[in-house]
Amino acid sequence: MILAGGSGTRLWPLSREMYPKQFLKLNDTSLFQDTVLRCLEISNITEIFIVTNELQKFFVIGQIEELGYEIPPENILLEPVGKNTLPAITFGMHEIKQRFGKSTVGIFSSDHILDKKAMEIIKNVEELASEYLLTFGVVPTSPHTGYGYIKPANPIGNGFKVSEFKEKPDIFNAEKYIKEGCLWNSGIFLFDTDIFFEELEKYAPEINAAFNKIEDIGKLFEEIPSISIDYGIMEKSNRVAVIKLDERWSDLGSFKAIHDEFEKDENNNIILNCDNVLINSSGNLIHSKNGKVVSLIDINDTIVVDTPDALLVCPKESSQKVKDVVSSLKDRKDERAQLHQTVYRPWGSYTILEDSERHKIKNIVVLSQKKLSLQLHHHRSEHWVVVKGMACVQVDGEQYFLRQGESTFIKAGMKHRLSNPGKVPLEIIEVQLGDYVGEDDIIRFDDDYGRE
Repeated sequence: MILAGGSGTRLWPLSREMYPKQFLKLNDTSLFQDTVLRCLEISNITEIFIVTNELQKFFVIGQIEELGYEIPPENILLEPVGKNTLPAITFGMHEIKQRFGKSTVGIFSSDHILDKKAMEIIKNVEELASEYLLTFGVVPTSPHTGYGYIKPANPIGNGFKVSEFKEKPDIFNAEKYIKEGCLWNSGIFLFDTDIFFEELEKYAPEINAAFNKIEDIGKLFEEIPSISIDYGIMEKSNRVAVIKLDERWSDLGSFKAIHDEFEKDENNNIILNCDNVLINSSGNLIHSKNGKVVSLIDINDTIVVDTPDALLVCPKESSQKVKDVVSSLKDRKDERAQLHQTVYRPWGSYTILEDSERHKIKNIVVLSQKKLSLQLHHHRSEHWVVVKGMACVQVDGEQYFLRQGESTFIKAGMKHRLSNPGKVPLEIIEVQLGDYVGEDDIIRFDDDYGRE
């Protein structure tokens, strides 16, 4: 089971609610894809379940297809609303038990770095999982204040009984925990379905009861509490054991964590996707696009992340505070907390080139054989110009084709649909004009992708 519904606010502006960090490609593959590949080391694609949400469903499908696999659609479980890890894990465990009966289930976050060697360790403790709820503790490499800690007790089999779970500490307590032999809490689990539901009934009976009588999954998630697996079960149960992982692991919870984990140049700088001129500067993380040259002079231990619509500059040690920027943008109802200028859709993508209160200009790319929903807008008209490829246009029941350089105009209130019948991506420029040009002015009548 892969938990893939997070919003990744601590890596803004690279990661946003509509394109969170698990789907970012800092290398050739995303963190989510890396997680899928690790799981395929010990399972096959038909036995992998993804717990995510409607917004991220098509990233999940698309990125698995990029790897050359096709996941059964019924293995993608959509949470109507995020309620933390216990409801998410219970959702997955319930579905797995319904379909496969008694099972041993490995549970992984989709946005972590983990050596593949760890998967062999996880596979080899399956027998212990028939007696205990297993969690995995990483041997610390530093007194980290961003992780919770697990204190092992007596040895049992390949692991240890858990003495205590500890919250994220200050630096003094982090150093103390390491001296006591505590481990970082990785958030990786191995559960037997029978033991899990026995402990769930004991310590979170209201959640267990809700999943035993599912009638409306939306209503179920509205009514159950938001609670983590640690608070809900692990810290209360006496059937919990921890397995040591002395492997490379990180939750990449900040830009500092990325700097710690990725390859650096001779001056300890990480340069992502950009040309640069650095003079007497070290220990920095720099990201930019669009052909910009980033130059730093006498700058050390700083995060510089430049995207088309946002710039972040902060000391590396302050990068945990990025989530406060996202909270401030959300309070202002600023879409840049959620959206990049380039927004990915199941049919392709669009990039906002210019935006004001009464107009918006987009570059839209529609993939081969894909189509947008049949839709209308109450407050805006749209003018489409084909830049590349061939467009099939449907407007109020009439259908026609447009080639490169040709255009069409769609008035507000007219039902319309754009599709790409060709073998190459279709690219158009869309000019929106109206009293309101927000993304929520849309009524869908038909959609190939199951969107409302």
